[in-house]
Amino acid sequence: MESNFHEVYTDVEKAIDYAFGGRFVLKFYDYLKIRETKKYEVQQFIESSTASEINSLILDLDDYLEGGSDEIHKQLREGYGYIPKPEARKIRNYLYGILEDAWKYNHEKRPGKRKKKTK
Repeated sequence: MESNFHEVYTDVEKAIDYAFGGRFVLKFYDYLKIRETKKYEVQQFIESSTASEINSLILDLDDYLEGGSDEIHKQLREGYGYIPKPEARKIRNYLYGILEDAWKYNHEKRPGKRKKKTK
């Protein structure tokens, strides 16, 4: 069951880079539908290191947005300080949207959800 799905990981990683540049170019749910992604492929994505990295970025951005004076928050300010907080919120929501789209697509591809063909 070898597929061409590795290009999806590349596209998602590019989208993450673009997001930190202020450009939100990937509508992940639409992307998955257009390429007719299989359930096992999207399941692999959800369990992948790429999805895990997105989750980690979301948590970091949450902590950055929360603020604080402890060592972790100081490191996050140092790492993300160039991003204004309103922009960081947009990036965080965009990244979370990628994960949500994968979950939604995976949920819709569960067995028993066949569309009836019309004559």
